[in-house]
Amino acid sequence: MKANKYLAFIVRSILLGIVVSAVLLTFVPALRYGESFSINWFNSERKIPERLSFRDAINRAGPAVVNIYTTAIGTRTTLFRRERVEQRGLGSGVIMTESGHILTCYHVIDNADQIVVSLQDGRNLEAQMIGFDVHTDLAVLKVNADNLPVIPQIEDRQPHVGDLVMAIGNPYNLGQTTTQGVVGALRAGLGNGLRQYSDYIQTDAVMNEGSSGGALIDSNGYLMGINNANFKSLDENNRVIDVAGVFFAVPYDLAKSVMDRLISGGMVTRGYMGIQGAELIQSVNGVIGIGVTAIDPAGPAAKGGMQLQDVIIELDGEKVDSSKQMLDKITETPPGTIMNFVVRRQGQTITLPIEISTLPNKEL
Repeated sequence: MKANKYLAFIVRSILLGIVVSAVLLTFVPALRYGESFSINWFNSERKIPERLSFRDAINRAGPAVVNIYTTAIGTRTTLFRRERVEQRGLGSGVIMTESGHILTCYHVIDNADQIVVSLQDGRNLEAQMIGFDVHTDLAVLKVNADNLPVIPQIEDRQPHVGDLVMAIGNPYNLGQTTTQGVVGALRAGLGNGLRQYSDYIQTDAVMNEGSSGGALIDSNGYLMGINNANFKSLDENNRVIDVAGVFFAVPYDLAKSVMDRLISGGMVTRGYMGIQGAELIQSVNGVIGIGVTAIDPAGPAAKGGMQLQDVIIELDGEKVDSSKQMLDKITETPPGTIMNFVVRRQGQTITLPIEISTLPNKEL
């Protein structure tokens, strides 16, 4: 009798073990493959997902973005005497070379008698202007110092609409500040009248007074452009107002090219003809030429006999497909070069040899 009880106990234990094992194998599949399993019922920790951050990019680029302080000395006349007046300015800049070349906006240092550059490590250095280019609103400064942080750069790093970017600068002298946005558009030839010599990156990364000349970087910390300005418009009272969410930067490739030319020669020389044009398109043949819509009366085109409503169909033996393409070719042509323009005028084809002059380094 006692033996039967022991036997029944053993059978029940085996059956209970089989049931528990089946349950565990059903609800903990990892045990089927010999994987370990541990449960800490009294000290469970909640896992926090890794947050998205661009601190590495900012840490790489931020030290190379400097604050720029300018002083302009002038005078004003009061009722009884002339008084000395100091006008102070604020902006940002980007250290581009180990030898101390800094890119900034020309409007930041225009007419400055003294330029002081403040590094993020606390150093304050006096800077000298190497050169400027009003058509891209860029200027190159030079400081003499060692161990300068240089912003990360990659040649031919083209921006694309939708790229995430960050603007680093010193708005309102609050200290280095980073804002984030995306590339909203790539603008070619922004400008009025006959001035169409610069391309821009449009972004919604916020820039305020003091941000001009700072760095526009990508999500890896590489320089994408030099921050320039925000878009402006007129209100109902014809007053100039800032437009929220529309800001511009000079693309890196263009800014680097201008900087190199300013360092090597002190100025940027461009060819100039003095016209503005628009593509004339036929639905069947496509672009048939560039219609001349504006002429500088003192420019080479006017002196060479070009007239309003002329249609430019060839330039130095090559078909002209776009106004920008034509202006780019003229801009890159050394002053003094004779270029042959084939135009259509009132049903006739005329060849006009025109000598390209130098684009003045001032607003047109």
